[in-house]
Amino acid sequence: MVFLGADHGGYELKQRIKRHLEGRGFEVRDLGTFSNESVDYPDYAFAVAEAVVKEPEAKGIIACTTGVGSCIAANKIKGIRAALCYDVESTQRARADVDANVLCLGGGTLEHDLALKLIDIFLDTPFSQAERHQRRIAKIEAHEG
Repeated sequence: MVFLGADHGGYELKQRIKRHLEGRGFEVRDLGTFSNESVDYPDYAFAVAEAVVKEPEAKGIIACTTGVGSCIAANKIKGIRAALCYDVESTQRARADVDANVLCLGGGTLEHDLALKLIDIFLDTPFSQAERHQRRIAKIEAHEG
């Protein structure tokens, strides 16, 4: 399961992501927004993050204009490790090293074809399970509110 969310700045990218994921055979749940009309990005970031926490095997993808605000908002939810990714290396490391469960993208700052490539990397890259990475994640979890 992949939960999708976006504000107005990420709406067009979200629509492309949804088609792309469905084409790959993923079950997708679109949590909005459903138009280009101005909305508040935290509402959609929280919705995606809370859905991912309830379904730990799921992943989330959020798009806003830059991805920054949505990433900050999503990381407020206990159990979420949201990563703002912008290239292949950041995306691979977000999954392999940090076990990120939410990917944040900039709908207004990232070429959409590259965004789709990063989504594939995010969904296809497993967590490495390396002890040092598990230890670091445990430290993060110990400080969650």
